[in-house]
Amino acid sequence: MVGMEALHGLASAFWSQAAILLAAISYGCAAIWGRRFKGIDPMVSATGQVTASSLIMTPLALWFGFPHGYFIPSGDVLGAILGIACLCTVAAYILYFKILETSGATNLMLVTFLIPLSAIALGNVFLQETLSTDQITGMVLILLGLLIMDGRMLRSIRFKTIG
Repeated sequence: MVGMEALHGLASAFWSQAAILLAAISYGCAAIWGRRFKGIDPMVSATGQVTASSLIMTPLALWFGFPHGYFIPSGDVLGAILGIACLCTVAAYILYFKILETSGATNLMLVTFLIPLSAIALGNVFLQETLSTDQITGMVLILLGLLIMDGRMLRSIRFKTIG
């Protein structure tokens, strides 16, 4: 889905494509690491994750995000940041650790295949980015791979041919 042009130097979209791939890799590694939390309440795991990342990122965000007081965020901006943090990030981590607890790391890692799909689809819908043939082909291959790994499609085809 990144395309062969990434191999010919740094194309204009290289860094955004690299970020998508790095996010998928990080998500997959997190699921493997997250197996260590088996038996721990998902709410405790999510709270620890969000608290630790907030303690690390808040000073960095204040230093690099608002250098020398050039930009002071309004109450609306701070409210939006707080809303995204509480409603999206916290809820996502609770859901993440609950799925990890109930389904296991292997099934949870299948979601990593959806990160590039959703990023490209959202870029197309909201940013009017154009889809290349390589991206569409990659998306179809990922979806087919997920269907095959799930196994239900193959079982239904096999039962129809046998029965």
